[in-house]
Amino acid sequence: MRSRGWADLHAWELDRSAGAPPFFRQVYTQVRTAILSGALGLGTKLPSTRAMATQLGLARASVVAAYEQLLAEGYAEPRAGSGTYVASDFTEFAKPGHGRRGGRSGRPLPDLAGPGTTFERAPMKYGHLPFNTGRTLVDARTNENWRRLTHRAVRSLGVDDLGYTDPCGLIELRRQIAEYLRAARAVRCEPEQVVVTAGTQQAIDIAVRVILTPGDTVWVEDPGYPLTHEQLRLAGLLPLPVPVDEQGIIVESGARSGPNARAVFVTPSHQFPTGVPLSMGRRLDLLAWARESGAYIVEDDYTSEFRYSGPPLASLQGLDEDARVIYVGTLNKALFPGLRLGYAIVPPALLDAFSGIRYLTDRQPPTLYQAVVAAFMREGHFAAHIRRMRHAYREQRDVLSSALTERAGEHLDVAIPEQGMHLVAYLKNARSDLEVEAAARRAGVVVRGISRFYHAAPARSGLMLGFSGYPLQLILPAAAKLASVLTRQARARSF
Repeated sequence: MRSRGWADLHAWELDRSAGAPPFFRQVYTQVRTAILSGALGLGTKLPSTRAMATQLGLARASVVAAYEQLLAEGYAEPRAGSGTYVASDFTEFAKPGHGRRGGRSGRPLPDLAGPGTTFERAPMKYGHLPFNTGRTLVDARTNENWRRLTHRAVRSLGVDDLGYTDPCGLIELRRQIAEYLRAARAVRCEPEQVVVTAGTQQAIDIAVRVILTPGDTVWVEDPGYPLTHEQLRLAGLLPLPVPVDEQGIIVESGARSGPNARAVFVTPSHQFPTGVPLSMGRRLDLLAWARESGAYIVEDDYTSEFRYSGPPLASLQGLDEDARVIYVGTLNKALFPGLRLGYAIVPPALLDAFSGIRYLTDRQPPTLYQAVVAAFMREGHFAAHIRRMRHAYREQRDVLSSALTERAGEHLDVAIPEQGMHLVAYLKNARSDLEVEAAARRAGVVVRGISRFYHAAPARSGLMLGFSGYPLQLILPAAAKLASVLTRQARARSF
């Protein structure tokens, strides 16, 4: 056993700054951490409460309270006439190195982190760099309206706002979402069919739990959104890649290779990542297949607000006569990602199951943000914000596509999207988009190689560039940097 003086030599100290935890909590936390890390071995005698109080310059009552908590939780044990000791029965926890990652013992973690999760971590790490994706702009008018409505919502908080509410969301917000979708997206729904979620990922997760069971085959677009593919795999489903062409997902191919699929996950208004819309013929074919096979369609209508030529495309759900479509969308891209509010439009037959899973997995959406968004939409600020951002994003898209064509046209074919918040520039001369991605990042520019989003279909080499979150003064120099990277790589390849 260690010498009884080891605990006296430990570097006990306190944080006395404003806002620091109470002293008794700091003493408890430090002793507990020292025990669990192995710094204080099993059976080590702790300083007396009087000695610890003197060493730290505390009232003895604070140390007594900390020791009582340690004794109550089993980290320490009293010994009559001797003092307080580290408990001697921590056979697993009080070992040096406990909890460290990469240990040789213990059950290995499952391999669940595929390329999709890596793709989505990049926005957090490189969020400030052009041309990252998933970024939005909030102008001064939206910022002021949001601030004012938030203050108003806080001032008017009542008892009902502070407790549990409907897991499907506040009815006022659901009403505003339904009215907006009927007008803007030709979605056919009543407010009661709207389920407010934390975004499209949660909406898809609930849909998977409601309509599918592990082992089911489901269609996914190829190429397609990586997180959806990973979600399905995580749920024990069998994603079947279905190729995409200039008209969207090839329904005939899916019906031939996966006739017994139980669902299809699609982005029909703006296919990810190519940006092509699903043609009307393919939409009708897909609905007919779902009706005849008894399958469901999960329509991910991300970035539907931002269409730059002609009226917005009608939703697939609006064409559905058989209640086979679950429509999911998000307010996070229309406003800002930190909002974390989305929605699902659920067929009536699935609504009870959908709301039940919503309750079990996350109880309810945050009341305050729902109230603010409902007022923002009801007072017309949402529609006005969309109009202003649509104009700004279209200008940013045009500036970026022109700069890329002018400066790097010999290396890139730029596909100018009619909708969305990113564009794709296809690489010429069989160049590796992943190599360009890595070189561009070293130069301070974020682009995404789209070849990683393919599964079975022959991969195309191209770069995905977000344009929605960057003022014009950042776009031009970043495009010039990317052009320089491409030119240097081309010269290196020629030698």
